[in-house]
Amino acid sequence: MTIKERITTKLSGALAPMSLEVIDESHQHAGHAFHAGGVEPRGETHFRIKVVSEAFRGKSRLDRHRTINGLLADELRGGVHALAIDAKAPGE
Repeated sequence: MTIKERITTKLSGALAPMSLEVIDESHQHAGHAFHAGGVEPRGETHFRIKVVSEAFRGKSRLDRHRTINGLLADELRGGVHALAIDAKAPGE
């Protein structure tokens, strides 16, 4: 399973989103340093997440980002370098 597929599965299961788009933008960052010792060779490092879920109703932008970052903690520790997050409640 790719990292993109894992992200999609985790967010779908936890948030029951009305809409979810996980976009792999890694190709736009090819060659960027992954850590002090080298460059990430796998390629799946940068993602944009667009999600609309009832779970975000009444939550601040910061709380929405914390929720997603918490759900994806393993991926962030395991090689995902960056997430751009657009998280909304229905009607926003």
